Amino acid sequence: MSNLPVIEFNHVTKKFSKQNHKTFKEFLPALIKGEDTINAFTALDNINFKVQKGETIGIIGPNGSGKSTILKLIAGVMTPTSGQIHVRGRISPLIELGAGFHPELTGSENIYLNGAILGLKRKEIDENYKSIIDFAEIDEFIDQPVKHYSSGMYMRLAFAVAVHANPEILIVDEILAVGDQAFQNKCFAKMEEFKKQGVTIVFVSHAMETVKSFCDRTIYLNHSKIVGDGESKKIVNEYLKND
Repeated sequence: MSNLPVIEFNHVTKKFSKQNHKTFKEFLPALIKGEDTINAFTALDNINFKVQKGETIGIIGPNGSGKSTILKLIAGVMTPTSGQIHVRGRISPLIELGAGFHPELTGSENIYLNGAILGLKRKEIDENYKSIIDFAEIDEFIDQPVKHYSSGMYMRLAFAVAVHANPEILIVDEILAVGDQAFQNKCFAKMEEFKKQGVTIVFVSHAMETVKSFCDRTIYLNHSKIVGDGESKKIVNEYLKND
């Protein structure tokens, strides 16, 4: 069991419907004729890859190539149209940060709410509570409803909760633009710490130099397919050449 990949995509395809029919009366004849398939958009087309425990994988490609779709499939927030996905380990998704926050609740209350969503027990949240607040740098605002937070404060708190969820698999989608440069540096130092601890990391970014230096291996997506998979420097250079 321990030798199994922690993430496995087998012939995964994900399609989204582009619904052009405004009413059920318009939609029904098209459905009967099978015309709805004409309006399907393929985000991922027969994708195959494996990620081993402790690997740091970059995912790169132009906008619309399917990068974020892969992360959402790993996180389980969407399911594939066809194919199989196996994920073995506790996930902390740094995608759509703060999606589990309730605007009327305080920062403190949202730490417990989002921690529970991420699978933390109350005792674990209690133990990490001060560290989360210190990391987010919002101590004086922690008892205010998050609807009054700036976008930077909101995202910093969401990031702080997510990185205290003791993940075995960390999935990251362009979140290092959170806050000012000093906070970005702190976020990245935390990611480096996870890497040293053997946490599996899947990292989507447009920052090619970061991908080269941080990721052991990189997957290059284009037109919903994998067009490159290998050593990061080689794959990034290939992408830049075609960009």
